[in-house]
Amino acid sequence: MERIRTVAVSYLNTKPFLYGLFKSDSSRWLDLQLEIPSVCADILLAGKARLGLVPVAVIPALGPDAHIVSDYCIGADGPVRTVCVYSECPIEEVTHLMLDYHSRTSVELVKILLRKHWQIAPRLIPARPGYEDKIQFTRAGLIIGDRTMGMAGRYPYVYDLAEEWKKMTGLPFVFAAWVAIDRLSAKFIQRFDDALALGLQSLDELLCLLPQPAYEFDLRQYFTQDIQYRLDAPKREALKTFLGLAERLKLEV
Repeated sequence: MERIRTVAVSYLNTKPFLYGLFKSDSSRWLDLQLEIPSVCADILLAGKARLGLVPVAVIPALGPDAHIVSDYCIGADGPVRTVCVYSECPIEEVTHLMLDYHSRTSVELVKILLRKHWQIAPRLIPARPGYEDKIQFTRAGLIIGDRTMGMAGRYPYVYDLAEEWKKMTGLPFVFAAWVAIDRLSAKFIQRFDDALALGLQSLDELLCLLPQPAYEFDLRQYFTQDIQYRLDAPKREALKTFLGLAERLKLEV
């Protein structure tokens, strides 16, 4: 049996999917690699994997054959808690914004929010490791993923990008989706989706296995309320809206 080369995000929000794949003995039909979101995108762009849980901002660059293959995603409908701009001052006073090097979708999302929602134009700075400790005065930082856990109370101003997107559009948001760069069999896709579903059905088991990331961070709430895993019709509409805004923003610059 051919093993499909697959890449997925290594963050905690992906653990339910990974647990389902583990319980399904997917190693017989899946060759899985874990990376940060931006690297997942690079691997799929380079054709080094056929399937990936990748930042949705990269989908237009993957070519005409790229398509979403699963009914599951990494999404949110309101605050997500792990994709935020942190600042010592209100957002309208920010002059410099450091952009998380782990991210692609969140970087595009914050650009849209800056232009269309907050209507400000701070200087955007590609960040380097350790930038989290350089947030001060009017220099803010976009931080995503597991590194946000434990940051509650560290900065007086925190702007949750999924929440701000919801305020602006009334829509949920999709951060990452399972995308294939070529055609996969219907049998494989069904087996794959069944494995993802099994992981979501096994959250109680998974929560017993995972260490607590920070004392004030409720993992159960994160998996069951903050993150939404079903790629339903409103999220598909939101994804189309996001990609359209991102493309128009590039044309405006």
